[in-house]
Amino acid sequence: MQGDVQSVGARTATSWDEGRAKRTLAAGDGWSVREVVCRAGPSDRPFEERHDGFSVSAVIEGSFTYRSDAGHGLLYPGALLLGNNGWCFECGHAHGIGDRCISLNIHEEQFGEIAAAAAAASTSRFRFSAPTLPPSPKALPVVALMEALSSTAPSLRSEELALRLIERVIAALGGERRFPAAPTGREARRVVEAIRLVESDARRPLQLKEMAAIAGMSKYHFLRVFRRLTGVTPHQYLISARLRRAALALASSRRPVITIAFDSGFGDLSTFNKTFRAAFGLTPTQYRASRV
Repeated sequence: MQGDVQSVGARTATSWDEGRAKRTLAAGDGWSVREVVCRAGPSDRPFEERHDGFSVSAVIEGSFTYRSDAGHGLLYPGALLLGNNGWCFECGHAHGIGDRCISLNIHEEQFGEIAAAAAAASTSRFRFSAPTLPPSPKALPVVALMEALSSTAPSLRSEELALRLIERVIAALGGERRFPAAPTGREARRVVEAIRLVESDARRPLQLKEMAAIAGMSKYHFLRVFRRLTGVTPHQYLISARLRRAALALASSRRPVITIAFDSGFGDLSTFNKTFRAAFGLTPTQYRASRV
């Protein structure tokens, strides 16, 4: 689904072509960045595909399940899908129709060289050990940068930044001690409803009670299930959604920082600056300057 893939069999090749649209945002020797829009829904049966190259895909819209040899995960806005070269996988859309992702794909030789350095390994045979990464502080800057590519002139015209993105994901993966659990159908459906509520208007103050009610669970049960399936708490997800919107606005507009802060859902500029810097390592003004 994400990145460059090879369908397993002629029948699946036709299904893949009909179900997805791709747009190249940037490309170079051995790597490419594409926007991938999928139109599959609950009535479409998942089929097996194979990753051609290593891929890191930022989910921008929609939700789906992803199953590979590395495990089974729920994908949603702000999360990263991780694909290993040659590994088979399936994507399912039992909880909604379609999704949109920005996918960075890199050939095996280049990936191995980066992985050997980034993972401090003695071998280039590094493989992603998990199917996904939640929107953690280490992963959020990668998602924000990749999302900006879909609405602005590509800033990823050189291999340098493409390779650095892969390096950051490998480093983030090494720092994750726990990975989201494989979702059951019923639990995933309920968590997706809460995620949709956040994504519909991340500016609005949300209470745990409201999100739990949307999911049809008690507050305590919802908190446990949400964290187990996404790897973050509902509040952490809400903040990550606001930060993603702020980062995109900073990279693609010249609106005042204070306006972006309030429009993204932050109550005051001081809190916004502190939260943004903690996630991106730069102040909002510095982040904007670095994207020019």
